[in-house]
Amino acid sequence: MLSKAQIKYIQSLQHKKNRQKFGQFVAEGDKIVQELAGSAQTVKAIYATEAWLAAHSVPAGITVEAVGPDALKQMSSLSTPNQALALADIPALPPLRLEGTVSLALDTVQDPGNVGTIIRIADWFGIRQIICTPECADAFNAKTIQATMGSFLRVAVHVQSLTDLLRTNKHISSYAATLHGENIVHTPVIKEGIILIGNESRGLSEEVLALCSHRITIPRLGQAESLNAAVATGIICGRLLI
Repeated sequence: MLSKAQIKYIQSLQHKKNRQKFGQFVAEGDKIVQELAGSAQTVKAIYATEAWLAAHSVPAGITVEAVGPDALKQMSSLSTPNQALALADIPALPPLRLEGTVSLALDTVQDPGNVGTIIRIADWFGIRQIICTPECADAFNAKTIQATMGSFLRVAVHVQSLTDLLRTNKHISSYAATLHGENIVHTPVIKEGIILIGNESRGLSEEVLALCSHRITIPRLGQAESLNAAVATGIICGRLLI
């Protein structure tokens, strides 16, 4: 039976400071838990309903515990809890490599759903790394993880200052998504570079913009003031990478 201490620990991982302190995170959802259990990622435990456990096989070595809907609701950070929840170690990051590859960089993108969807978009287009400013939503927030639909297992998310990144990598082309830049229709396909996406309401900071080598824009045909950050990322990647 799940103890109060175990439930309290799982609940504590809803907070970024505790995820960083203990080096663990929680993933929720049928598909994500299955994919996580079958990956090289270290899964410590899976808590799921008896019905879910009866329908799925779990690799040996992973602690499995059947729990009721009430316990899952207590542990979940989602408004509608899933039938399965996994506790796993946060993976070690591979070295950041900008040469010969395309990377995404996010400047204060604060919505977990947007960050998670952008991770999924990166995975779709074969982008293996994203650089986030410290103000972005945490990559291991449960809502971010859910929005990735498992893509967090294949895309590394580094956290650092974008101004420092751009200053120390001036030899790498950088493409800032703005409202007033070169039409992406006229931008050649790129094989190396950093695509920068800004905050949902404010866009990229002036400090970051000043350091970018290119400014690009999705042409607007209607009256909308702006695009969702994840939607814009998908359109830009679809034009610049294919």
